[in-house]
Amino acid sequence: MRVLIRGAGDIATGIALRLYRSHMQVVMTDLPAPTAIRRTVCFSQAIVLGRTEVEGVAAVLAADAAEAESLLAQGVVPVLADPDCRCRQALRPDAEVDAILAKRNLGTAITDAPVVIGIGPGFTAGADCHAVVETMRGHTLGRVIYEGSALPNTNIPGLIGGYAGERVLRAPADGIFHQLLDIGAEVKAGDVAGEVNGLPMRCTIDGVVRGILPEGTPVHQGMKSGDVDPRCRPEYCTTASDKALAVGGGVLRDVLSNQKPYIFVKHFYACPTLIGALLCALCWQHLGDIPSMLLGAAVILVLRLCAAHFRWGLPHAADLPE
Repeated sequence: MRVLIRGAGDIATGIALRLYRSHMQVVMTDLPAPTAIRRTVCFSQAIVLGRTEVEGVAAVLAADAAEAESLLAQGVVPVLADPDCRCRQALRPDAEVDAILAKRNLGTAITDAPVVIGIGPGFTAGADCHAVVETMRGHTLGRVIYEGSALPNTNIPGLIGGYAGERVLRAPADGIFHQLLDIGAEVKAGDVAGEVNGLPMRCTIDGVVRGILPEGTPVHQGMKSGDVDPRCRPEYCTTASDKALAVGGGVLRDVLSNQKPYIFVKHFYACPTLIGALLCALCWQHLGDIPSMLLGAAVILVLRLCAAHFRWGLPHAADLPE
């Protein structure tokens, strides 16, 4: 099964890890200049570096859909700099996941793939996607919603180690961000993690820098530019978060529950059998029983292999109005 994920930030990467480890083909897209903060656990870094790894899974930059197909055959996750998802038509995914987390729909439609899933607020199940997965920390995190929308964005980060908004580092002014600390650095309240136009971006709590924007990123005042983890566990900086994996679990459940049995979809399945049987019947009197059956079986096998490789399909009747 092939899944196309829009976005390659930390939540999208957690989703990709869940699907990849369930033996699905995963392709991701993101901006040409990603703005991920938790860069050590984001497959979007493949666009910046050419290749990156998260928890032992490799992601590699692909120039186009053809290269993505080649990378899938190598067992890695292709990442394309394709924010408009123009690769969709060539890749023909079985499912599409919008994990951009823009708090609004940036162009995903329910007709984009047989299964379309929206992550977080901004989507309505049944309107612009088949299902929505909740992203707000709490009792409903990772739950799949088949009618309606996720909880609205509150602009208040979830609690980690007893802290919420205090964890977030925000740009002190408009300008170009200057990174002073690396991800994984231990900090105290008051330490300066970065600067914008000479103005310091100070930590407000003790902890570990879990994420920070890279040097030279354009920012605006108040923009989220870093994240301090009060649990002081540097190893958390290089592994997907509990939230990302919970959301990924919701996506995995929805993708699997919406996967129809193979014979009920439009794939070239029954027709090769009919063709093989007809050929066997026509050749029976001329070639004899055994050669005719072997010829029919061979034709069925070749047609099915070609259909699976080239993803041949037959048109299906449109749903009748009620």
